[in-house]
Amino acid sequence: MNSKKRKKISPSAYKKRGYRQAIAASAGLMSNFVTVKETDLHIMAAGNIEEACYNFVHRYRNQLENYISSHPDFLTALIPLEFDILAPPIIKDMLQAATAANVGPMAAVAGAIAEHVGRDLLGTGLEEVMVENGGDIFLKRNDDCITAIFAGQSPLNQKVGIRIPVGSMPAGICTSSGTVGHSLSLGKADSVTVLAASASLADAVATRLGNEVSSGGKEKINHALGVAGAIPGLLGVVIICGEHMGAWGEIDLVGLD
Repeated sequence: MNSKKRKKISPSAYKKRGYRQAIAASAGLMSNFVTVKETDLHIMAAGNIEEACYNFVHRYRNQLENYISSHPDFLTALIPLEFDILAPPIIKDMLQAATAANVGPMAAVAGAIAEHVGRDLLGTGLEEVMVENGGDIFLKRNDDCITAIFAGQSPLNQKVGIRIPVGSMPAGICTSSGTVGHSLSLGKADSVTVLAASASLADAVATRLGNEVSSGGKEKINHALGVAGAIPGLLGVVIICGEHMGAWGEIDLVGLD
């Protein structure tokens, strides 16, 4: 692997989110876009559902902001916090995911919002929904799906995909990166993609495993995959760092053009 230090792709470049055009072209559903403060969702479903989505997003953002105002450590903690039986469901999910992954609860925030909005939309009677929140996805389709892996400057960027069988959905597919985007990562992986039944858990674990890949060597990737194997609730993991890739679990890798 080239030892030359790679710069992290800036948030302004990442916010262009060109991958959304590829999603829209292939999913066969109508795109809806909802932005509320830091939350920027691409939601695909059968029809225009933006009004309902705004209501759901505001509900969960209000729950998060109100909880943080009375529990400020929820926002800043980098380690798990004690479970709060009185917290709203989205907060409980984030606390549980953080404990399983051994990270702070905000590591699960993007996946948690995607999942809760997606499940609310399914509750309205929709049969198929995809909610993407900064690369973290809640997915429910009626057929098998293939999701491409965005890996920044790696030569494997968008060359590899994961086939997700319909029997594994609803599912969360979340990615953390030490070289792309604005989210906090203490590692050097171009992408750590986690597949789980819970998008909150997938998001938190993606952060944890990304932190474990402190260099681009195969040893660090194998170490992170070993950590993944000890975390209950995961379906599979794919890690890309430069020209190296490793996978663990129920992962069906697909080569992409």
